[in-house]
Amino acid sequence: MTILDPRTTAVVLVDLMPRLLALDLHPRSGAAVLESALALAGNARTAGARVVAIRVERPNVAEQPLGSELAPEASAVADAVVVKRSIGGFYGTDLEATLRGFGADRLVMAGIMTNLGVESTARAASDHGYDLVFAEDAMSALSRAEHEAAVGLNLPRFGEVVASVGLDWRAP
Repeated sequence: MTILDPRTTAVVLVDLMPRLLALDLHPRSGAAVLESALALAGNARTAGARVVAIRVERPNVAEQPLGSELAPEASAVADAVVVKRSIGGFYGTDLEATLRGFGADRLVMAGIMTNLGVESTARAASDHGYDLVFAEDAMSALSRAEHEAAVGLNLPRFGEVVASVGLDWRAP
């Protein structure tokens, strides 16, 4: 059981956008990822933690592809929304200022793609000094192999990989 202090922990939801949720994802569908991510965010908010949702906009594109907004359910649980223009959520955004403004020094990460948006954001978060936890059941990728490489090899180098049901939010 991973114990989290909601005063200093934020949930970061990466790229929960309809056009990505609709892709053929593995090991779980976009709908399953969204369901787990929303449960994670709901539990965090009930305990008093903050939730940040990140979405991507392609640079130098006048009109973004259909489905580039956040899934409405993800938007509804977010205390803040960050728009990125690269794979990772920190570069060229106000994510760092937003998280520090919330008093966060620990992040619980979830979203799509495990090996791209989530992992890239996690690497930068580690560089910024955050303690990281990864909700494995609230992530997926374009292939099982990509997801398993991320959660089995890469993400454990930056933090703890757990099931979101194993998170214990201890209200102050």
